[in-house]
Amino acid sequence: MEAKRISDSITEQVQILMPSHINGSDRLFGGQLVEWIDVVASVVARRHCGHNVTTAAIDNLQFKAGAFINNTLVLIGRITYVGTTSMEVRVDTYVEDLSGMRKVVNRAYLVLVALDDEGIPVKVPGLILENESEKAEWEAGKRRYELRKARRVEGY
Repeated sequence: MEAKRISDSITEQVQILMPSHINGSDRLFGGQLVEWIDVVASVVARRHCGHNVTTAAIDNLQFKAGAFINNTLVLIGRITYVGTTSMEVRVDTYVEDLSGMRKVVNRAYLVLVALDDEGIPVKVPGLILENESEKAEWEAGKRRYELRKARRVEGY
């Protein structure tokens, strides 16, 4: 199994916010954004491993800014870290104005596990790190992996 580049699986999704996406405070409904983030992360992970995947964890889901009806929302997902059967995916969400300028709405980290046809976890390809930014994200992903592992042992 050959290692893959981060650029091999980067995924971008674009949405225009419609009335059905808005909550009672006239902002993007958080649950709708979580659904889109999960879909983007799943596509990234599937492209990386070539298998179906399941979401095992969602970390650090913080909203930095609101998004409103008729805004253009851009979600960009990329692999940041891989284990034996799991992959960490970062999804950045932006509001894009009509001039193309983007403002950060959210950054989320998700862990997805590759599954074979029987639903059993399967080994994933390694990750080729091509620059200092990717190496730094890998190291941060490794620390997040260790924190998640410690929380599992503690029973959280």
